[in-house]
Amino acid sequence: MPRICLQTSAIIPVALALLSFANAQSAAPSDLDSYVASSMKTFDVPGMSVAIVKDGKIVVAKGYGVRKLGDPTPVDEFTLFGIGSNTKAFTTAALATLVDEGKLSWDDPVYQRLPGFVMYDPYVSHEMTIRDLLTHRSGMGLGEGDLLFWPHTTYSREEIIYKLRFMKPASSFRSHYAYDNLLYMTAGQIIPAVTRISWDDYIRQRIFTPLGMTHSNVSNANIQPNDNVAFPHTRLGGQLSIRPFEILDNAGPAGAINSCAADMAKWVQLQLNRGKFPDRDGRLFSEQRSKEMWTPQTILPIGDPPPGLAALKANFADYALGWVLRDYHGRKLVGHTGGVGGFVSRVMLVPEENLGVVILTNAEEDGAFEAILDHVLDYYFHLPPTDWIAAFKSREDTTEKHAAETMKKAEADRASDSKPSLPLEKYAGIYNDAWYGPITIRAENNAVVITFDHTPSMIGDLQPWQHDTFKAYWRDRTIEDAFITFSLNPDGSIDSAKMAAVSPLADFSFDYQDLLLKPAEKEKE
Repeated sequence: MPRICLQTSAIIPVALALLSFANAQSAAPSDLDSYVASSMKTFDVPGMSVAIVKDGKIVVAKGYGVRKLGDPTPVDEFTLFGIGSNTKAFTTAALATLVDEGKLSWDDPVYQRLPGFVMYDPYVSHEMTIRDLLTHRSGMGLGEGDLLFWPHTTYSREEIIYKLRFMKPASSFRSHYAYDNLLYMTAGQIIPAVTRISWDDYIRQRIFTPLGMTHSNVSNANIQPNDNVAFPHTRLGGQLSIRPFEILDNAGPAGAINSCAADMAKWVQLQLNRGKFPDRDGRLFSEQRSKEMWTPQTILPIGDPPPGLAALKANFADYALGWVLRDYHGRKLVGHTGGVGGFVSRVMLVPEENLGVVILTNAEEDGAFEAILDHVLDYYFHLPPTDWIAAFKSREDTTEKHAAETMKKAEADRASDSKPSLPLEKYAGIYNDAWYGPITIRAENNAVVITFDHTPSMIGDLQPWQHDTFKAYWRDRTIEDAFITFSLNPDGSIDSAKMAAVSPLADFSFDYQDLLLKPAEKEKE
C-alpha cells in the first residue's frame, strides 16, 4: 500500500494531507488478506485469526481459513484458539491487581504466600520471590518438570508444586535465563492463597468480564461439537493431521487460556492503554503496574539470525513480567509467543506506535505468524517490503534438513548388530523418578512396553537401538520419541536409566533428560 503520495501533497491543504496520512496509517495493510493467505499456504496452516489495534482502535479482527482440516466451516473473529504461553501475561496482570490492592508485593517471599513451598535448594526456597516466579531465572533447566503436565497427566497443581523440591537445579539461582512453566503455574496459585478465589475464576471475573472478553475461557476440557473452536493440527509422517486437544488445566496459569481475535484485540487495547479500560472509566491495573510488567528483569541471550532474517537481530532482549522485550528499527517491542499441542500464537505491542498485533493459528508453524507480524510491523514503521514468508520458510527448511541429517547420522553410526545385555524381560519392572514418580516397563509378547503411570497417553514400545539403549516409540504419535539407556551394576542388575529425546526438533517440554529412573525394588534396599 502506498504510504503517501508526495507529488499530490503540494496541492492538498496541509491539514487534509496530515489527516489523510493519519487515516492511512491507522488502517491495516491493503495486502493483509493476500499476505495471510500466502503465509497459510506456504506453511500449511488450516486456520488463522488476526487482530490489529492502532491508536486505540481495532482496525482488524477477522478469521482466515478453516477451523478443522477437511471441514469447510470457516474461522471468524470469534473462533477460539489455544493461546499457550500468552496466558502468562494474564497471570501477571491478575497478580498486578493484587499488588495495586496492597494484598501482595512482587518481592514477597513465595513461602510466605504459599506455606509449604520448597525448592531443591533451601536457600532458594527461602529467597525466591513472586518476581522470581515470573522471570525464568530460578536455576531450573529449560522446561524442567514439564512432563508433570505435558502430555496431560493426572497430577493436580498442588501435587506439581510439591514436586518442585525434588528438581535439581541446572544453574545457580538468578544467574541464567531458562524458560519454565511450573513456576508460572505456582505464581497463579498464589491468587487463591491470597483471595480464596481460584486462578480460573479470578481470570474470568477480574479480567474477562470487565474487558468484555465474552468468548474466552480457561479450559478446553468441556468443548462441545458445535462450539466455535479451531481444532489443533500437527504434522505426522510429513502430513498435517488433526490431533486431540491438550488439556492443560493442571498448569492453567502457564498456558491454558483459549481466546479469539475479537477478545484478544480488547486485551491489547487495555495493554496499550496502560491498564485503563479502553471504552469506559476505570482501570484493571494501575499505570505503575503496567510500567513494572514492561520493565526488564532477566537478560536474554541474543544469537545471530540466519542471513535472510539478519534484519531482525535485536540490540537488546529481556524477559519482563509475562512479556518479552526487544527492539526492532528503534522501537521497543513488548510481546510473547504461545504454543500448546496443535496451536501457536503471537502477541506483539509497540507502545511508541500505539500498535498491537495478535496472530492465532491452529498448526505448529511459528514461521507463519512471524512472517505476518513482521510484514505488519514494516508497514506501520514505513519500511521497504521484505519477503518474510520466503525468509522464514528458508529458515524452517534449513532447520529441518539439519535435524534430518543428525538423525540419519545417528542411525548410520549405531551398532545395529549389538544386542541388549539382558533378556528383555529383565528390563521390566517399576521405576521411580524423584519428581515424576512411577514409570512401568512390562514384558509383553516377547517385547517390552513403557508407560508413564500418571500420563495416560504415554504408552510406548521399547525398540532395541544399540547395546542397552532402547527407543521408546510412543503409540500416540504426537508424543516425541525418546531414547532410554540402562546402566548396569557389576552383578548385571539394573542400577538406573536415563532418557533423551530422539529428534533435535523435540519441544523442550518433553524434558526426558531431567529424569533419572531407579528400580523401585532398589530404592527399598
